[in-house]
Amino acid sequence: MKATSRTLAALLLAFLAVRLAAQEAVPQPRIHMLPANRPLSTGFRLAAGFAGTDVTDHGGPVIAQATVVFIFWGSEFATGGTAHRYAVTLQDFRGIFGTSQEYKVLGQYGVNPSNLAAGTPDWFDASTPPTNVTDADVQAEVNRYLDSNTFSASTVYEVVIPSASYSSFDGEDSCGGPNLAYCAYYSSYTSGSENVIYSIQPYASCSGCQVSGWTAAQNEEHFIGQETVDAVTDPLGTAWWDSRTGENIADLCAWSPSPYLMGGYAYEYVWSNKADACVK
Repeated sequence: MKATSRTLAALLLAFLAVRLAAQEAVPQPRIHMLPANRPLSTGFRLAAGFAGTDVTDHGGPVIAQATVVFIFWGSEFATGGTAHRYAVTLQDFRGIFGTSQEYKVLGQYGVNPSNLAAGTPDWFDASTPPTNVTDADVQAEVNRYLDSNTFSASTVYEVVIPSASYSSFDGEDSCGGPNLAYCAYYSSYTSGSENVIYSIQPYASCSGCQVSGWTAAQNEEHFIGQETVDAVTDPLGTAWWDSRTGENIADLCAWSPSPYLMGGYAYEYVWSNKADACVK
């Protein structure tokens, strides 16, 4: 009987260990940030010996046929003037980005060229965002949009905020905040049984998030392309990313090589497993 009890106890402990390990293995939503362009981040991957590191498929879903919805938060976006032209230019960029050469690189990861503008309508929210837009604020704004628009699991909801506001997360900030660390980010959250994929697109008002000579819209196009590419290839943090660095396919090429202009719009290099390099 004692031996049987010890056996049962051992089996119970083994079962609990397996359950705990399984719980720890469940991926949690994480914030994927594009770092500000500072000396420590520029060329970091090459200096650290990460060149030639392929991203790995971790088995999770991608967004094979994606759309992007813009939520322009702030009255200035809806009226005529500089901010409105900025918003319209971003919409124009989205209209061509899904069939661009950069986006076509994603075919090797299971993502198809698509009309990113084919989703539900954009929203020009005339309410005033907080000066400090937290991650909870971003999620709440996306939920307000979804209160009157149909949800799509294939959509990346991108919240664009004006120059008078900045984004913050866990003590780190975008341009305009006291602790500059990033330019934009994407993540996901659960609403009911749905996974909502979203990003925050702060105004690039500081040198750490600008390319010299570019317009405000071009600098923002850079970040929209970056976050969209990473969101569709790794929407839940369970699909394509580099196991050595934890970075996504656009993250691996952030700032180095330098982003570039084509047809007046801004693009970034993305990582190609086929080429074993950052490519246009």
